[in-house]
Amino acid sequence: MEQLTLTMSEELRKTLKRQPAKRISVVSLKLVKESSILYPKRQITSPNDAYGLLKKFLEQADREYFVVVCLDTKNQPTAINVCHIGSLNASLVHPREVFKPAILSNAASVIVGHNHPSQNPAPSREDIEVTKRLVEAGKIIGIDVLDHLIVCEENFVSLKEKGHM
Repeated sequence: MEQLTLTMSEELRKTLKRQPAKRISVVSLKLVKESSILYPKRQITSPNDAYGLLKKFLEQADREYFVVVCLDTKNQPTAINVCHIGSLNASLVHPREVFKPAILSNAASVIVGHNHPSQNPAPSREDIEVTKRLVEAGKIIGIDVLDHLIVCEENFVSLKEKGHM
């Protein structure tokens, strides 16, 4: 047994001598503030409030934009991030991209939203599936997804109000 251990140690030593050391990057993460806007209501208390905020970002877009609004414990917006810009009629959204700004900004919860350039706010099957994935991911990491809004120029749909959350 002792010889077997010695042989394994010698083999490991030979392997390590043949391989150069791997360089590992030392990193830090931080949010970078690109700009800011004033939000007179200060707090989001309803889907209409969220629509008023999201509409500024989404109403004139010619492609689908997926936006994350990060909120503190009093539902006051602390950060807004466009986490994905899609094509004319599709946007691929992954939970890690949605929650990255929320984690970095110490958000207690988020509201997500995207536009439909067609100006038809009816949720697609993909919209509903993405929402369910985000809600589940949020539960795991401790950041609630309060709502998902589909924003158009004149109206919107709240997936929470429609019972999809």
